[in-house]
Amino acid sequence: MKELYTWCSVLAVVLASTSGDVLLSGAMKKVGDVGELRRRLGTRVLVGRLLRTRTFLVGLGCMAVAFYSLLFALSWNDVSLVGPAAASLTFVANVFAARIFLKERVDRRRWTSAVFVAAGVFLLAR
Repeated sequence: MKELYTWCSVLAVVLASTSGDVLLSGAMKKVGDVGELRRRLGTRVLVGRLLRTRTFLVGLGCMAVAFYSLLFALSWNDVSLVGPAAASLTFVANVFAARIFLKERVDRRRWTSAVFVAAGVFLLAR
């Protein structure tokens, strides 16, 4: 039963973290160059602009869910399993999500990396 809880938590980490990454990336592209905005308008205005961006706040919430899911997974299993599984599966999910939702160009090298990472998770889970 502990294994099922662990993998469900890892899945929650991957889904929430990937959603958070996609939402935060979209929000930051809407807001613009943070360094330039901070220099031109100041930190307070920049933070205010970020906090008024709905996708930023939802992305932040997703990242919080990912963090707490990771804590649950770590309470049920070893960090030597949970850490690499959550991080590597998030990497694989980010490649797909970047291509599908953000319309990013994902080159062959990144796809190949994602395949190798997925194979590593498969070996780790056995």
